[in-house]
Amino acid sequence: MVEGNKTTIKIRPGMKIKVFEKLREKNSKGEVEERLQAFEGIVIACHKKKEAGATVTVRKISADGIGVEKIYPLFSPLIDKIEILGQHKTRRAKLYYMRNYKKKLEERK
Repeated sequence: MVEGNKTTIKIRPGMKIKVFEKLREKNSKGEVEERLQAFEGIVIACHKKKEAGATVTVRKISADGIGVEKIYPLFSPLIDKIEILGQHKTRRAKLYYMRNYKKKLEERK
């Protein structure tokens, strides 16, 4: 799990991660409330690794079978924490072929 100081993040393509994002919403009284929302999926691309503008593209398949991708800036204050759940075996740095790929990836031990 990665919290606080995000300079030591070792996220690689093929990892299964859970990103907790801070969302601000207004309730019925008009007050602003903050909550955490999790997005769990496979990392298909990492850009700029340890620079200030580093981003990670995460892809998941929703309940309806529709693919959803989100691009997260790693050093954003809106990212609360990132949990690393596992690593899949990959041979490429960019896994864009996962958009049309129907099989499951092999889990690395």
